[in-house]
Amino acid sequence: MQREISAGGVVLRRKAGNWSIAVIEPQREAMAGRKEKMLLALPKGLVDAGETAEQTALREVQEETGLTAAIIAKLAEIRYVYVRSWGDRQRVFKIVSFYLLRYKSGRIDDVSAAMRVEVKRARWLALHQAAKDLSYGGEREVVQKAQQYLRTHPDP
Repeated sequence: MQREISAGGVVLRRKAGNWSIAVIEPQREAMAGRKEKMLLALPKGLVDAGETAEQTALREVQEETGLTAAIIAKLAEIRYVYVRSWGDRQRVFKIVSFYLLRYKSGRIDDVSAAMRVEVKRARWLALHQAAKDLSYGGEREVVQKAQQYLRTHPDP
């Protein structure tokens, strides 16, 4: 079984006293005649050669959302197996390190045309909604860890 190592982030922004996080709606091929529920995910991607997981998380957030951020803490590592839906259809064991990040600058969804192959759009989502609205269970758990962190560190 092949292995993949990725990293991503939960980008926090406080506006008018409320916390939001940056999420993406990945591109996916629509199945003819079938309505699909919107897929919402955290920004993440493969760790490149010579790159640390922290560097990957910051790069992927910038590429997929248009935002720059600073690392606050490592939140979690999630592990799962998936079957590639393209090419060789191989089973892959994936490990994703997620970091809690603080928004620094940038405009949400200001991504390159090349990145539109991967990301349909990026947007802010209220933190209290994210644990319900994200599509993947592991990522919902990561958001719950971010909420726990904020309870003990109210001004990260």
